[in-house]
Amino acid sequence: MTDHHRTPQAGHEDAPDGKSLLERADGRFDFNSLMGRPIPAAETSASAASRREGQRVAAGARQPVSDAAQARSAAGTTPPSVPLEEEGAVATFTGEVHAVDREHLREQGLIVPEGAVTTLLEEFRIVKRQLLVQAADLRRQNAGPMAQRVLISSPHPGEGKTYCALNLALSIAAEKESEVLLVDADFAKPSILSALGLPGGPGLMDALIDSTIDVADCVLRTDIPGLHVLPAGEATSTDSEYLSSSRTSRVLDRLTQGAPHRIVIFDSPPALAASPAAELAKYVGQVLVIVRADRTGRGALDDAITLLNACPNVQLLLNAAQFSPSGRRFGSYYGYKG
Repeated sequence: MTDHHRTPQAGHEDAPDGKSLLERADGRFDFNSLMGRPIPAAETSASAASRREGQRVAAGARQPVSDAAQARSAAGTTPPSVPLEEEGAVATFTGEVHAVDREHLREQGLIVPEGAVTTLLEEFRIVKRQLLVQAADLRRQNAGPMAQRVLISSPHPGEGKTYCALNLALSIAAEKESEVLLVDADFAKPSILSALGLPGGPGLMDALIDSTIDVADCVLRTDIPGLHVLPAGEATSTDSEYLSSSRTSRVLDRLTQGAPHRIVIFDSPPALAASPAAELAKYVGQVLVIVRADRTGRGALDDAITLLNACPNVQLLLNAAQFSPSGRRFGSYYGYKG
């Protein structure tokens, strides 16, 4: 796979024997020993292997929010006793539209909307398809809003989790019947806004701290159709404590209220570096753990999966794979002239 500038890349090539790069990497990581059930054969270029431990998400959907909440006052505020996320209104984002810096995306080696079809684009098209299929499956199981949430994490910093979260969000935004909300949940070191060239502002943590804030009002609209961004918000030394509070469930439900085709992607801190990833895993239907081909060790991967096992569906994405024995370049068909 070609070098995408200074950032880590997601990559995968098929070996001559038909095995995926993730399967060949199994000799090093021994993934089967890390998980309760065998890993299904990889089917995509970006190589996401599914793990399901125990039973799937419980069949009962969350109880619908109350539609009997009091009306806002003439000043446009809501009494503190009436949480905004319980008013029953569809969570629509109506703020100012902000332009995403396309040139900055290109410099970081990210997918550029309206750009040419590239190897990177094709790889994340296949990754997102697996995640969207899984989300639909969870909806059929009545998993409620959790079905629409995906957590992106990694064992350690520098393994490409933010890079993958950004590309996955940009890829899903191109869907014709879905939209995506990218949440910067790396509260200690937020980077989503700077990567997209967006302004700062209140975000998820502000809505968790202050019950009078409607989290939908913190969402930034972008000029990329289908892409919305929720900043991390106020920095605090008690982010895990706020995430473990009962309010978190209501705030997160608000993000998809009345929007069944909206996918929410959380860019969380590395699981072994900060605790919010483990807390957020309790509220999502899928977790995608980024495994860097030249860096992630088996012990670190084992520990990260253990911390994130509150989610029943953990998948692995092999990132920064450079070597292809066959010399094959995935996605090159679009450049073929014949």
